[in-house]
Amino acid sequence: MPTIISIAEAIPNHKVEQHQAMQFAREIFSESFKDIERLLKAFQNGQIQKRHFVKDLEWFKKDWTFEEKNHEYIDAAISLGKEAIVNCLHNETFLKRDISCEEIDAIFFISTTGLATPSIEARIMNQLPFSQNTKRIPIWGLGCAGGASGLARAYEYCLAYPYAKVLVLSVELCSLTFQRNDLSKSNLIGTSLFADGAACVLVCGEHAERGTIQKQAASPSVVAVQSTLMPDSLDVMGWEVKNNGLYVVFSRDIPSIVENWLKPNVSAFLDENKLEISDLAHFIAHPGGKKVLDAYVNALGISPSMNQISLDVLKEYGNMSSATIFYVLKRFMELGRPQGEYGLGAALGPGFSSELLLMRWE
Repeated sequence: MPTIISIAEAIPNHKVEQHQAMQFAREIFSESFKDIERLLKAFQNGQIQKRHFVKDLEWFKKDWTFEEKNHEYIDAAISLGKEAIVNCLHNETFLKRDISCEEIDAIFFISTTGLATPSIEARIMNQLPFSQNTKRIPIWGLGCAGGASGLARAYEYCLAYPYAKVLVLSVELCSLTFQRNDLSKSNLIGTSLFADGAACVLVCGEHAERGTIQKQAASPSVVAVQSTLMPDSLDVMGWEVKNNGLYVVFSRDIPSIVENWLKPNVSAFLDENKLEISDLAHFIAHPGGKKVLDAYVNALGISPSMNQISLDVLKEYGNMSSATIFYVLKRFMELGRPQGEYGLGAALGPGFSSELLLMRWE
């Protein structure tokens, strides 16, 4: 089975404590909402303590054109993407030896927070010594589900090419989509939640010399995947593209949608693989927000403790869209789980959609 061998992060330089972000939002939104102090409780109730951005808070107090913000996205995505790749391929925690860029057969690049053609992985390949024949698969538009989806597509690639070594690189710079003059509640909630981050995952096919490179006694192999689209739910989550850039669409109904829709989705997936929710030792959830994590618990009937690592990542980094689930998965892998344990990776995104990955430590 295709196996996740190594994983690494790249964290932007500017750390912002949540109380600083709340004061920033107070300055921006106070004239638009008479009940601003009540709305600002979202910054505290979400339990986020800090986040990381590619720019300091002063930068966001100015007006920038879509072109200017997108240039910043390209520059920062290349820098963070390179760092994440190098950290993944030269990782003493997970690898017995360094992996060279020339060994990589394909790169899946995941993002939804900026635009680039040629895409970011092509620009990185001009700065790191990848083979000119490395396949490029950029995936755009899956939002918070993108990391899980990219990992699922890498799994399918490695089923087809069992000797392959594949990278899944996610770079999300949510802060650069901030619209200073968008005084909607969606933008206010987004300002309380979203952050910047990058991560890279190495996935190896069944015959890709795993024994010579896998350092952990057991690593998560992907057993099965499932993508699900909810009909007639286009307005739940996404972007509205306007002249000034990307405007967040963020329904307040997301937690209730999760509670009503996720369990039958998960149960059917596990049933196909002759498992039940009680068979899962780990729940590797994208932490879309504290309410979403609570909705997972209520929907699936799992212990809140199964969400603890996801909650810890949310507290320390906020919601980095597609990259966030990789931060969660990295912490599970660092714990060194016993062979044979099952975990379920889960993320929700625009569409409205879910991505599920069944993993077993091998």
